[in-house]
Amino acid sequence: MPFSNATRKKASHEQQDTDRSVRKRRVSGEKHQSAGLKRHRQEDSDCRPGSAHSGSQMDGSVNSRKPNFSALAGSNGLTNRASSLANSKPGTAKKLVIKNFKGKPKLHDNYKEETWMKLRGAVDAIHKSTSIKYSLEELYQAVENMCSHKMAVMLYDSLKVVCEEHIKHQITQFKGNQGDELDSVLFLRKINKCWQDHCRQMIMIRSIFLFLDRTYVLQNSMVSSLWDMGLDLFRQHIISDSSVQTKTVDGLLLLIERERNGEMVDRSLLKSLLGMLSDLQIYKEAFEVRFLQETERLYAAEGQRLMQEREIAEYLHHVDKRLEEEQDRLMLYLDQSTQKPLVSCVEKQLLGEHLVNILQKGLHQLLDENRTDDLKLLYNLFARVKAGLETLCQHWGDYIKAFGSTIVINPEKDKTMVQELLDFKDKVDNILQTCFSSNDKFINTMKESFETFINKRLNKPAELIAKYVDSKLRAGNKEATEEELERMLDKIMVLFRFIHGKDVFEAFYKKDLAKRLLVGKSASVDAEKSMLSKLKQECGGAFTSKLEGMFKDMELSRDIMVHFKQFLIYYAQHKSRDVDEHIQHQKDSISIDLTVNILTMGYWPTYIPMEVHLPPEMVRYQEIFKSFYLAKHSGRKLQWQPTLGHCVLRADFRAGKKELQVSLFQSLVLIMFNDGDGFTTEYIKQYTGIEDGELRRTLQSLACGKARVIIKTPKGKDVEDGDQFHFNNDFKHKLYRIKINQIQMKETQEENVNTTERVFQDRQYQIDAAIVRIMKTRKALTHALLVSELYNQLKFPVKPADLKKRIESLIDRDYMERDKENSNQYHYVA
Repeated sequence: MPFSNATRKKASHEQQDTDRSVRKRRVSGEKHQSAGLKRHRQEDSDCRPGSAHSGSQMDGSVNSRKPNFSALAGSNGLTNRASSLANSKPGTAKKLVIKNFKGKPKLHDNYKEETWMKLRGAVDAIHKSTSIKYSLEELYQAVENMCSHKMAVMLYDSLKVVCEEHIKHQITQFKGNQGDELDSVLFLRKINKCWQDHCRQMIMIRSIFLFLDRTYVLQNSMVSSLWDMGLDLFRQHIISDSSVQTKTVDGLLLLIERERNGEMVDRSLLKSLLGMLSDLQIYKEAFEVRFLQETERLYAAEGQRLMQEREIAEYLHHVDKRLEEEQDRLMLYLDQSTQKPLVSCVEKQLLGEHLVNILQKGLHQLLDENRTDDLKLLYNLFARVKAGLETLCQHWGDYIKAFGSTIVINPEKDKTMVQELLDFKDKVDNILQTCFSSNDKFINTMKESFETFINKRLNKPAELIAKYVDSKLRAGNKEATEEELERMLDKIMVLFRFIHGKDVFEAFYKKDLAKRLLVGKSASVDAEKSMLSKLKQECGGAFTSKLEGMFKDMELSRDIMVHFKQFLIYYAQHKSRDVDEHIQHQKDSISIDLTVNILTMGYWPTYIPMEVHLPPEMVRYQEIFKSFYLAKHSGRKLQWQPTLGHCVLRADFRAGKKELQVSLFQSLVLIMFNDGDGFTTEYIKQYTGIEDGELRRTLQSLACGKARVIIKTPKGKDVEDGDQFHFNNDFKHKLYRIKINQIQMKETQEENVNTTERVFQDRQYQIDAAIVRIMKTRKALTHALLVSELYNQLKFPVKPADLKKRIESLIDRDYMERDKENSNQYHYVA
């Protein structure tokens, strides 16, 4: 502004004049000190804004001021430098001393009244938006002179009176018929114009009275600044009027409600008026309280209505949109102090009041349909509300239990149970990662829920998981690469961790592993050992010791067979006299390639011995191997297991030669047809010695399967007594080596029952051992404490009734006894 630089204090003019004079003499190099001082006074009068000295128009005495300078020798160097420039004679140092005016300038008698009338006219012109007669610098200088002559109090009070009279006059346009006839928007525009005019006027007035604002006001803490004075007057006489304030706030609320309903409104008007309320420091009590009340009323009704009308996903998007809209209002025109209560109000009415209803109505649907975007929005919205995530986490766990139970409990889903559990686990993990930000509470709830529903059906999930692993590790599984197989095993281990009956898994896994190893059906030795390593890491070395023993047996068996082949070749070549006659006979007439697996009984599943009638060649070969093995390992006993044997037979058909990969029982039946044809079921049973049920399954696989190498008469799927079987000389097949399904290797219901019974028996032994171990340590214990200790030590689920039976059994066997006085107390018997 043109008058902003004229804020110098009059008391400092003399010193400034001297400083300028000294600087001027240094630059111009004047030789005479007095000439330089005269030149400076002329420049000082020229540097003031305006055409003449500001003091000359008000008081002639001011023009007659003359500074009093005395040049005295000193040590500050000012005179020394000036004289050196003028005379170029170094030597004496002189000091320049500056003194104040001898007399204080005086004002004429009517100066105060005349000056105030000049300033009053300028203020009135500003209020009326007309031109000002005097320059702004002249007015500023007049204020400065009055303040310098102790007229600041009178000047401030007079200015306040003038401003107050003007503002009082402005209220008339909002009162009476003039204000009532205006609608809300026009009223708001009018009040906004009044406010904008007031702000503009106060800025102009303050620029003129700036010296007053920076001296008198700053020196008196009890006096408001000119801007604050204007705000106080506007608040006191206009906005504090009940009718004006009510109509203003009503109009503001109406505009905001229209905007919330989708209408276009003048946001700049809202911003200006709300800024006015904030500047006047009545924003909170005049506007914010009512605004929050109206907001709560609006969104409470909207939440109730939309919860009934809309789907949950649609409702969530609406809530998110509402929150964004309110955030925009905060950015555009609402005061920032409103942010926290406003957002809390919207969240409470649209979310907090409907948490349970939202989850009950739509969570299961969103999860079933795997709508990750909607679930992510749900999580983010619930995170904003108190107890929102806790409620969501609880319903999340309930959903997992409910959905998982439908998979586990239904026997019809046994064939697909494990795959469905893996798919469900993948789905849940994806939701946790993409939607729930991998929240630890949600992850723990998921784990607890899986553990709960997967153990609702005892033993069966463990059995089916073991069989699923068998199907993936068995040869012929071309569904996955090694990397995919490894990932699948990792997923299986996750399910395995949830299972309580891990001993059931071990029993079935060991049985299936034995089949894979003995018949060479394992898809990958690396995958087998990887699975074994995972089980060992999860359950410890004791859990996998027998499984590791099975692999060790297979490796030792391969080494034994290498030595056995060398044994046969050596003695066949040298024809030693000491060679057993059986070996010599084998060299002359037998061309059988025998492979034997030596199994340690404690490592492998228990197999029921079955005596069958083997061909003489096979019997002789068994005796040769037995003699060889016992010669190296004396004191051991060999027990042959024909149920685990398998053979490769060469067969001649009219279409050509084929190789048949069959079980030992199937080979015994087929070899019969070398000596005849047309055998009945009873005759085959008598000739082979195979158990009836096993024989019927064997005949069914040879005569009723895809590769029918024998023909059954009469035709049918089932084998009955009296059925006759003939060799199918017309058999044709595109492959040279044909694998006939080994039905006896398929697990029967009886085998399942036997495996489960063995697990139950092993559990009884473990319970007995745990009871004796605890009682031996504690010597005496009550029933409740003993049961509690057992639950802590046992790693499988057990019922209290089963524990009681084992305690009674140990009491009967004198491992412990009841206390004679207290039947619930037990004592260890040494």
